[in-house]
Amino acid sequence: MKAGLLDLEAERLSGELVSAATPQPATPAALTGVIAQLIRRFPASKETVGVAFPTVVKNGKIRTAANIDPAWLGVDGAALVRKEVGRPVLFLNDADAAGFAEVRWGAGRDVKGTIIMVTLGTGIGTALFVDGKLFPNTELGHMEIRGVEAEKYASAHVRTALGLDWPAWIERVNVYLGYMQALFWPDMFILGGAVSERFDEYAPLLRSEAQIRRAHFAGQAGVIGAALAVLG
Repeated sequence: MKAGLLDLEAERLSGELVSAATPQPATPAALTGVIAQLIRRFPASKETVGVAFPTVVKNGKIRTAANIDPAWLGVDGAALVRKEVGRPVLFLNDADAAGFAEVRWGAGRDVKGTIIMVTLGTGIGTALFVDGKLFPNTELGHMEIRGVEAEKYASAHVRTALGLDWPAWIERVNVYLGYMQALFWPDMFILGGAVSERFDEYAPLLRSEAQIRRAHFAGQAGVIGAALAVLG
């Protein structure tokens, strides 16, 4: 779990990210306690806190639990953290948060048309933007590809688990991007997640009718975007 303070004038984080281990099990009570600890490591403030979470979030409530403890289902995460820290809180999908950072300040800045942010990590997260406006909670990592969920076919975790080299893994990513192209006809894909830091190694293998860019903020995108989402 990571947290940071946003510097609006500089359009970047103020200082370094702070982190804490995710508790096991990551129940609402346990996770809320760690989130509160991270928040308290920054100067006291009345400002709203943005929290990026790997789930569909509707009106503050957690609606899916593909990669989190199922005890979160139906929980109002924003209300839970707000009660703990005494500050306004906004919960949003983690890929949507990363997309906010990239579309507003990063690789998709000033780009018109349709942009799809794809985060490749333990799963596959997506964020869909049209002329800078977000269509939230797309969860396109769960679409079916060749009989399996996309994130069980082409995520960075799958690459590690199966011991795939770059060509073998990127061929799977290309298949995934091809499905997305056929459905949405985006003008640009932005690829994020930790694996984006090695973009130059596999970029020549990528194929798409849409332009493909590396995420500018890499591992900081979710934190920056969560803060930016607070601004609307």
